[in-house]
Amino acid sequence: MLPRIHALIPAAGLSVRFGGTTVKQYAHLLGKPVIAYSIEAVRQHQAVAAVTVALAQDDGIYDELIRPRYPEVHTTTGGDSRAQTVLNGLRYIRSVDTECQWVLVHDAARPCLPYLALQALLQQGLSNEQGAILAVPVTDTLKRETGQGRIAGTVDRSGLWVAQTPQLFPLDALLEHLQSAVNFGWHPTDEAEAMERAGVHPLLVTGSSSNIKITGAGDLALAEFILQHSTDTVLVP
Repeated sequence: MLPRIHALIPAAGLSVRFGGTTVKQYAHLLGKPVIAYSIEAVRQHQAVAAVTVALAQDDGIYDELIRPRYPEVHTTTGGDSRAQTVLNGLRYIRSVDTECQWVLVHDAARPCLPYLALQALLQQGLSNEQGAILAVPVTDTLKRETGQGRIAGTVDRSGLWVAQTPQLFPLDALLEHLQSAVNFGWHPTDEAEAMERAGVHPLLVTGSSSNIKITGAGDLALAEFILQHSTDTVLVP
């Protein structure tokens, strides 16, 4: 029997990178907000029992565009950093879903998560009490910069991976280690970093190059292509 898994989508960021006022998780992708695909991406696996989205305090868009489509998805208020937003979300999940054992944290602006990648993460991660993340090995040549726009040297890429989401961890452990980090004034950029600082060694599960994160307008065109041409990603009805 699978443990109870609750997905958390931190969506309190107000990053605007489209030349206007559109927050990236609400940018239109094939006529629907990016975050709708991210919600569907984690809901596509039967092991995910519930979803919570952590929103900015002054978010005035979710209720209009997303809640009518997903009335069963929980929402809570995030914070002023990703770490604080995730921490708020974890506390909320613990309070409303007392049977939850594992949490699956997924970026609001990562709409092209393949089902097989999610399945691999759950299959491998749930058997590892230290958790797991999706990631892909670095294949490009890496250069270190001098600080004046010149090359200082080439970085050895062996053993280097690019982290993705979802990231899967036992709820109580992630809550404890993330709270400890924030208490010390340190805000890790992803959940695995909080676990690493506590001496935990999460498992690296090979993800997919199609599992892109939307950061600029050009990424929307790429995401559109991926969603239209892949048989392993979710097209929101």
